[in-house]
Amino acid sequence: MKKDILILGIESSCDETAASVVKNGTEMLSNVIASQIESHKRFGGVVPEIASRHHVEQITIVLEEALEQAEVTMNEIDAIAVTEGPGLVGALLIGVNAAKTLAFIHNKPIIGVHHIAGHIYANRFATEMTFPLLSLVVSGGHTELVIMHEHGKFDIIGETRDDAAGEAYDKVARTLGLTYPGGVQIDRLAATGEDTFQFPRAMMNEASYDFSFSGLKSSFINTVHNLRQKELPINQADLATSFQASVIDVLVTKTIRAAKEFHVTQLLLAGGVAANQGLRERLIKETAKEIPEVELIIPPLSLCGDNAAMIAAAGTILFEKGIHGDLTMNASPGLLFEDTY
Repeated sequence: MKKDILILGIESSCDETAASVVKNGTEMLSNVIASQIESHKRFGGVVPEIASRHHVEQITIVLEEALEQAEVTMNEIDAIAVTEGPGLVGALLIGVNAAKTLAFIHNKPIIGVHHIAGHIYANRFATEMTFPLLSLVVSGGHTELVIMHEHGKFDIIGETRDDAAGEAYDKVARTLGLTYPGGVQIDRLAATGEDTFQFPRAMMNEASYDFSFSGLKSSFINTVHNLRQKELPINQADLATSFQASVIDVLVTKTIRAAKEFHVTQLLLAGGVAANQGLRERLIKETAKEIPEVELIIPPLSLCGDNAAMIAAAGTILFEKGIHGDLTMNASPGLLFEDTY
């Protein structure tokens, strides 16, 4: 009988301090997250120095709680998976050093995980992955289309050339004076308005699978500034709806086209913006209409944001492949897929 694999996951790439114990890459025994939203809200975004300080305060607490909730000890853990990058260097260092310390004390393998790989593998808690698959990653500073033909192998066929979708959401939210995190509020407003502004759909019909949201962001900001200068009413709901319609049109159109071209069996949505209700609904609708033979997988809302269960899930694959790091591991804020897998 095959032995169960228990991986302790650690995530600290931005403003969540998280630890999780995952069995066999698919079963969460615990998933503890200490959020910093309230601390960063008054600044309108994440302040790296404050994020790092909170990670230092919380890392031991979340690790102890994750092991306690899972009812396991470090002796039972097979390996420690930690976000190596990308992310904020100070924040990453807290998690990496905590993982290295535990690995040294308990003589456990340490596995460096790419943050975006973690977001993709969050889907494994919904259902098993089958190949070939396409993943639409929409997370903070990342907007990417990724093809996978096997576990742990990622082929990026499209990525953002400037602002990612998540960054654009944050910037337009600040323009409207919405509090951090603004993406959630834009999504809520978008459900109540009309697409009256018809913002540009950049690169939507180009052959490339790359994305660009800088022009959309600029168009939105200029529109709001013009309305204010002319002392005209600002309909936040219509502005939010128009902005989100542009983003979703581009994301879904390119994703469906890629799924057809690469003949995938599954389509995965991954990343923080995967929690966006408008995007989820549109992707469900268009997948059923355009590619009904493709299975659409969307992670539960609790696993769309940064968490350690996704890191442990991705780390399980590397553990099974015999891939791990050592105590010389360092935080890598600009880590690329090819540097890890």
